This record gives sequence, C-alpha cells and structure tokens, in this order.
Amino acid sequence: MASQLNTTEDLKVFITVRESKCNECLENLGRSAWITLVEGKGELCLSCADLDHLIYLPSGDPALTRRAKKYSTLSAVVLKWSRARGRYERQGLIVEEEALEKAEKECLADNDVRERRRERDAVRREEMDQQYLRDFAGRVRELYPGCPTSRETVIAEHACRKYSGRVGRSASAKSLDKSAVRLAVIAHIRHRETDYDHLLAIGYGRHKARFAVEKAVEQVLRKWETPKSTMSKN
Repeated sequence: MASQLNTTEDLKVFITVRESKCNECLENLGRSAWITLVEGKGELCLSCADLDHLIYLPSGDPALTRRAKKYSTLSAVVLKWSRARGRYERQGLIVEEEALEKAEKECLADNDVRERRRERDAVRREEMDQQYLRDFAGRVRELYPGCPTSRETVIAEHACRKYSGRVGRSASAKSLDKSAVRLAVIAHIRHRETDYDHLLAIGYGRHKARFAVEKAVEQVLRKWETPKSTMSKN
C-alpha cells in the first residue's frame, strides 16, 4: 500500500485482505479490517486515526455521494484490493453523519435513499445496548450539566457502539468512570466544537491538530462543567 496522502488528495481508508494490527493501540484487527496509513506510523485502526466518527456511505448513488462529500469537512475514500483485477477498487466514502443526513434530505425523492437510511438507522439501534447508552448519557449530563440539550445522547451513541474499540466500550467506561467519560466528551468536542476535522482534512497530523485545538477544547469543557442556571445568572 502507498503511504498516507498529501494534502491535495483524498484521505484513503483500506479494507484489508490479510491479518492486520494497529501500530498504535497494538490491537489485532483481523481480516477485512478498516485501516488508514500514516507516514512514520504505518497501519492505524480508524479509532486511533480519529476517523471512527465518520459514517460509511457505499458507492452506488453518485448524487448522494457528491453531496455528502461536499458537506463533510472530513471524508475518506474506502478502497479494497481486487485480486481479479489486481488493483484497489473504490467501495464508497466515510463522511460526517450530519453531512450525510443533509445530503439525504436533498435526495429524499429517491426511494432507495430512504430505504438505505432506514437500514442504517436499524443497524445503529441494533449496535446499541440501550440501557448502557442511557446510563452513559446520564453520566455525561451529570458531569457536564452545561452541555447543549440532547448532546449527551449524541456523545453516548458515538462512544458506546459495540465492536468499535471506542472509549465507551472500555471497562472503565462501563463503570461510568469520570475519566473515561471525560475522554468521550473531549473526543466529541474536538469534532463538533473546534476546527479539528478541518485540520485533519488539510493534512495536519493528529497530534499537531490536537495541540492546535487544545485551548478551545478546554474552554468548552469548562463551559459545559458549569450548570446552565449558573451560566444564565452570569
């Protein structure tokens, strides 16, 4: 595989055809793993590459794909090796969920799009342990009472998807440990409240991008740690 792309090209995610291992978290990913390649790091799982918040959009609907990519600050092309053709072939994109939803709204006249969205929502519901999700969301709201309405549920859904390797699946998170919940909240703030995804999209490494948004993340954390009633008085 080629090394990670320069800033003028699309980011690439590869579906492996052999046993793979993440060079950062050292997790054995098995076959058909989704990985990206980072210069000096080699193979990384999507969680370690900070791409695991993106949603898979298979190829097949050019209009939906075009719009989703247009609206997504960060996206990546998904490729898989074809032994028959001796080359990597495009499977689709991973894009931000809000971008996909916006693109879908523009394509709702297409029954296939509506059906695909129902299927995706069904898969997501199946992946969730509903009671654990509610408990995790409640813990987020308890620790960060100033976070926007319903944001605790968004954070919990992202952190707690099964088989994801995300922070919400760790033993400490399952016990609703404060530090584990904080990591999930920080990850959400990076992607939703700062320019972090834009920095990744233009070629910043993860560590450089995290350093660039560190102060902004801390500001949001402090704001969210303050109850809304207190903020209104101030």
